[in-house]
Amino acid sequence: MINLIWLILMAGGILYAGINGRIEVVTQSAINAAKSAVELAINLIGVMCLWLGIMKIAELSGIIKVISYTLSPIIGLLFPRVPRNHPAMGAIIMTISANMLGLGNAVTPLGIKAMQELQTINPKKDTATPAMCTLLALCTTGFTLVPATIIALRSAAGSVNPTEIVGSTLLVSLLSTILVLIMDRICQMIFRR
Repeated sequence: MINLIWLILMAGGILYAGINGRIEVVTQSAINAAKSAVELAINLIGVMCLWLGIMKIAELSGIIKVISYTLSPIIGLLFPRVPRNHPAMGAIIMTISANMLGLGNAVTPLGIKAMQELQTINPKKDTATPAMCTLLALCTTGFTLVPATIIALRSAAGSVNPTEIVGSTLLVSLLSTILVLIMDRICQMIFRR
């Protein structure tokens, strides 16, 4: 569906430019956008390597285990139907930890692994469990303590102070996570009946 929307937007823009005799603007804009995307990607590589390296150091030094241990009681409350020693619980904790550190690129494979582990304890394989819905909601809002990816993007784009968004990001992600957890519980109560 999203591909169709993009196709309609692009075709509409090209058609509009062609009707107005400005097709060269579309060509020039496409070339400039491609150039900017490559420059941004190259600038972003260094910063992302730094943050992923910090994440690896945190993992090897045991900081991730401390975060996991700290989060375990909260995760147990959020996912009461998942057995405490099940591999799904570890995968969920790693997913949420990566989200909290703002490593959006690392969250995707961890989230997929967590969903696969949750599927192993799912009695109805064609229906998402409440735990799966809760995890999806948490990953979507992405409570972030350190928005590493956003800081990297702002830095790569030449921001004078790329970290100035930390406070507002923390507040907004906390509020959205609280709201989505409230809505998740309301939906679970409604659909349980």
